[in-house]
This record gives sequence, C-alpha cells and structure tokens, in this order.
Amino acid sequence: MEKNKIKIAVPASVSNVGPGFDIMGFAIDVISDVITLTRNNHEEIVIKKITGDNGKLTYDPNKNTCTVGMIHLLKYLKLNIGFDVIIEKKIGIGSGLGSSAASAVGGVFALNELLDKPFKKKELLNFAMEGEKIASKATHADNVAPCLFGGFILIRDYNPIDIVNLPFPKNLYCTIIHPQIEIETAASRKLLGKKVDFKKAITQWGNVGGLIAGLTTNNYNLIGRSIKDVIVEPIRGKFIPFYEDIKKVAYKSGVLGCNISGSGPAIFTLSDNKKIAIIAARKMQEVCTQNKIVSKIYISKIDKQGPKVL
Repeated sequence: MEKNKIKIAVPASVSNVGPGFDIMGFAIDVISDVITLTRNNHEEIVIKKITGDNGKLTYDPNKNTCTVGMIHLLKYLKLNIGFDVIIEKKIGIGSGLGSSAASAVGGVFALNELLDKPFKKKELLNFAMEGEKIASKATHADNVAPCLFGGFILIRDYNPIDIVNLPFPKNLYCTIIHPQIEIETAASRKLLGKKVDFKKAITQWGNVGGLIAGLTTNNYNLIGRSIKDVIVEPIRGKFIPFYEDIKKVAYKSGVLGCNISGSGPAIFTLSDNKKIAIIAARKMQEVCTQNKIVSKIYISKIDKQGPKVL
C-alpha cells in the first residue's frame, strides 16, 4: 500500500425515477459528501469526526453506513489494518437524495483506492450495499449503484446483482427541490404494501420500458410520458407537504416529468434545457416559501463519473 491518506467526494443521487422503484437511479453533480481515510496503527476502523449530521449519526463503525462496508471488505481480504475516518455530510440525511448510499460508497471506494484497487467497481457494489442495508433495512442499489458508477443506472436483477449503465440525452437537466424535513427510508418502506394490483403493475412495467426507450433514443416526449408512478408515489406523496402543488407548478414550467426522489421529501424534475430547469426551480421554491417551508434547490446535469478523488 503506497498511500496512507485519501479524500474523496461522493455524489448525491435520484432513485426510483418515477416507475423504477428499487431498480433505477442517476447521479447528480452539484452536491456531494466528502470522506477522508487515514491509515492508523490501531488495526481497526475509527470514526474520528462527523460533520453536517446534527449529531444524528453513530460513531460505532459496526453501525455506521460508511464503515460497515469497509469492515466487510477488510475481512474479505483478511487484512488486519486500521483507518481513521472523517465523514463530511453535505447530502441531507433523510432527504431522498441517497445520503446513506453516498456514505456507503464513499467508505469502500476510498478504501479500495488506498489498497491499490484490489476490486473493480462492480465488485465494490456488494460491499457498499452492506452499508446501505444498515440505513434502509433492505437490500437495494438504486442509489448505491449510480453513486458508485455515475450515470443513469438500471438494476436488472438482484440475484445476482446485474447493473446496466443506460445512455441518456446530453441535454437532460434535473431540478431538485428539497423541503427541509426528514423522511427515514426504513420507515417510508414500511408504508408500502406487500401486494400490487395487477392492472397497476402492467401500467408500471409499461412506464419503465417507456422511460428506458426514451433515454436510449433521446425521445424527450417519451421520457416525460413515462415518469409516472402508480404504485409508490400515491402513498409517499401524502407525506410531503404541498407535493401536488409543487408538482403542478413544475409541469406548468414546462418540465418533462416530475416525481419523488427516493422516499422523499426531495422532489425531482427532468427538463430538456437549462432554462426550463431554472424556471421550474423558482416556481417550485415559491410554493414552499408561500407555505413557510424552508427548502433547498439544486440544478444539475447527470453526473457521469461517480466518486472523485480530491
């Protein structure tokens, strides 16, 4: 091992993307967590500092999403070495923007870099998912995969994990509004039933296929028609204040589609140009401001790289 210290930025992500519950997501390039690893002499993982979490995250390395995957990775390699970890949270916890996924990816990616890359990115995915599982109490990769690989990702299957990096139009813009409330992913998942109406499932499958077809053929109209979720959004949307009002003004602004990012409360739109993305941002934030809800706005193209060494 040649290096003893590394600092990386790990991007936020939008998951589900309308109909693609647990199977679709993309990375954004305007907000990232920062993870720093330094080799220590303790032969153990030590979380030295966490910022930006308002004291919510644990310093127990066996329970923190950033370090759980690191522990699994070191055990797999049978390495008895230790690292000090600093976690700078810039992606809101419980935001719906892949905060836990960014931590999970950041830890294993940074560790792999310091160990001179014994694993390819695809092999790192399973270690990162171990960390994500701590936060969401479920195995899903629709935030972890785009965060790790960058781009627009389809998870074709989980057993074994099968990742497809989808092409997408170069002028696709994402606008995100994040009302400053927190929704825990694990709690949000409990609200979803275990059975799906067959007619709704058919509609959902059609929209997933339409969204993929639209992305791969640069058909913006088809992309917009396909960002529809008839299964999860009707349940989760009720827990986001003024969600329908925000969605309404977004569509009036000319966006292609609008839906919940992950479990919310963040809401995303896709547009075919930056001007519309900016107008939508202003209009959506006006709804929050008028209703005395503090919010943050992000306008981004899809991030193609994933984690970056700083």
